[in-house]
Amino acid sequence: MAPAHDLFPETTYQRASYHDLRRVTNGFSRSNLLGSGTFGSVYKGVSTNGIIWAIKVFDMQLEGILKTFDTECEVLCRLRHRNLIKVISACSNPDFKALVLEFMPNGSLEKWLHLDHHVLSIMQRLDIMIDVARGLEYLHYGYSFPIIHCDLKPSNILLYEDMVAHVSDFAIAKLLGGGESHVQTKTLATIGYIAPEHGLEGLVSTRCDVYSFDITMIEAFTGKRPKDEMFTEELSIRRWIQESLPSSLALSCTSDVPENRIIIKDALTTLEKIKTQFLQRNKG
Repeated sequence: MAPAHDLFPETTYQRASYHDLRRVTNGFSRSNLLGSGTFGSVYKGVSTNGIIWAIKVFDMQLEGILKTFDTECEVLCRLRHRNLIKVISACSNPDFKALVLEFMPNGSLEKWLHLDHHVLSIMQRLDIMIDVARGLEYLHYGYSFPIIHCDLKPSNILLYEDMVAHVSDFAIAKLLGGGESHVQTKTLATIGYIAPEHGLEGLVSTRCDVYSFDITMIEAFTGKRPKDEMFTEELSIRRWIQESLPSSLALSCTSDVPENRIIIKDALTTLEKIKTQFLQRNKG
């Protein structure tokens, strides 16, 4: 992996300084806090000319945080896709590390699904999941080597002002190389969205992302979190869908056996067909 100082060799913008980021976030004030996660906090930053950024500040007290920062830099600085969050710049000092990211004014899919004053139409939900599938397709097949997100969930899907979805938070992403189909990891993703082989054996592959994508899609259309109180060891969110909709697309994405899951390309094709059929039925 490239060292931090080599991550932006061809960029035309200047590297952000700690003092610049402190100034645009009003001293990293709580009033500018957009949210906190496992690896740090995200602040809203407003430049003197009115440009808004999202400043992701990494928690330097965490073990392995330097590798986490380098991983996210490695992924985000290499990739450019409409449905992946865009990195603007970065700040990397011995005692402070942050990424300057494109600001998403409509927040996360999680907020839209679970806050009472937010309402999404069926078409909006479908468009969001198509956007996410396109982002994952690019990660898995559109670059010179496959990239596994490893932690896809509604809080990591951010919405621009036109509601176009962007996959974000690549802190535990894995890059495959040399013809690898899977890698071993000690880092666990979020319970409820994590594929069985990831949670039990630490094995991650592109099929893990497909599993997480499907759980996220079920949540997007039903409003039920995988850890909802209605779900138990006897009734998981997958089994609930299986009993309610036995021919659902969801079941071909969440098989316990990774090889039995469809790839994200096929999931995207199916969703696009569903959208076409939906539009045709609702003409006029």
